[in-house]
Amino acid sequence: MKIEAVKKLLEANVLTEGEGLDTEVLSACGCDLMSDVLAFVKNQAMLLTGLVNLQVVRTAEMMDMKAIVFVRGKEPSKEIVELAKEMKIAILTTSYPLYIACGKLYSEGLCNN
Repeated sequence: MKIEAVKKLLEANVLTEGEGLDTEVLSACGCDLMSDVLAFVKNQAMLLTGLVNLQVVRTAEMMDMKAIVFVRGKEPSKEIVELAKEMKIAILTTSYPLYIACGKLYSEGLCNN
């Protein structure tokens, strides 16, 4: 699924315009514990989280993730967005809770393989 499709499905705002919206993600991980992300994430994944700090971006970069979706209407700081741009990671925000956002993606065929 392309990040652009994720944007539409989750009615999300993109805070890093131009950062890989045509990029394909093969799986998603919904998690607030970055240690679990490090343990379970697969390649070309997207992270959905309610945790809003710089460590989220650093963890995503370490795991070669292509996008981060902040759920529950959480808004990352300018510093977080700038770091993501430097690392070429798309940042999206959605008002959906984590459970619903993951369910919507799953129902469209995106899963954690």
